[in-house]
Amino acid sequence: MPTILAVSGSPSPVSSTHQVLTLATDRLARRGHRVETLAVRTLPAAELLRADLTHPQLADAAEQFARADAIVLATPVYKAGYSGLLKSFLDVLPQFALEGKVVLPLATGGSLAHVLALDYGLRPVLMSMKPRAVSMSFFVHAGGIRKGPGGFAGLEPDTDALLHEATDTFADLVESLTEAATPTVRLVPAA
Repeated sequence: MPTILAVSGSPSPVSSTHQVLTLATDRLARRGHRVETLAVRTLPAAELLRADLTHPQLADAAEQFARADAIVLATPVYKAGYSGLLKSFLDVLPQFALEGKVVLPLATGGSLAHVLALDYGLRPVLMSMKPRAVSMSFFVHAGGIRKGPGGFAGLEPDTDALLHEATDTFADLVESLTEAATPTVRLVPAA
């Protein structure tokens, strides 16, 4: 099965964005995919802003990105745009870092108008990085998130069902493109 890298562009480890990404990656893992995670917030800030790929943590993150067959990018939407933290990380990567990869963009936000940040802000950046395919973006509005005493308590049933659909569509795309890329071996009997 392909390896999927789940990248969190949220500055907070307990954010709704991180929780939605976890729900998506759990579903991908249950389908048999190997899922690795990368929280951009754990990378050294000064080196990230300087795009210093000689720093071991940044070099490791770029290598992890390069090894993955597919990428799930999750971001909160701030001021009608995806997070600057995610942008900083994407800027560090090589120009065509998504070449041959399938990408699933996920976002969370407080206004339905923020859904446009995915297709008008993030998608052009992703397309410039030459992915094999970008799956349909998925946006989780704050109204689709259940809150409990400790914060995030899950998704509303309709939102959860839509996240499962988006995740399954992405997994189907990853699997079909990976199978298509694997050459078929035909055995010919010896004469």
